[in-house]
Amino acid sequence: MSIQQLHTLDELHQYVGQPGKKLLFKHSTTCPISAKANEEFLAFVQSSDTPAAIVHVIEDRPVSNQIAEEFGIKHESPQIFLLEDGEVRWNTSHWKITRDAIKEAVSK
Repeated sequence: MSIQQLHTLDELHQYVGQPGKKLLFKHSTTCPISAKANEEFLAFVQSSDTPAAIVHVIEDRPVSNQIAEEFGIKHESPQIFLLEDGEVRWNTSHWKITRDAIKEAVSK
């Protein structure tokens, strides 16, 4: 399954608006913790058919800020969300982003 990179608010809204479960990962390309979280995220996505998208928080800051605003969840990076039908069902950040944690959240 390929990961969609979201660069615009339109892309974000289109992605969030799709029905079903999907993952949204906020990634800082300059942060070592985020690099590790990204590895875990990629490992999960490669073994799953759950749709996934990524936002680079520095390069696409307006999109990153909009996520925090729309979902009412304080911005952190790295940060991952499990969305279902436009609602946040689960989110976590930093070292808690592991392949197993994502798998457990998605399977609920």
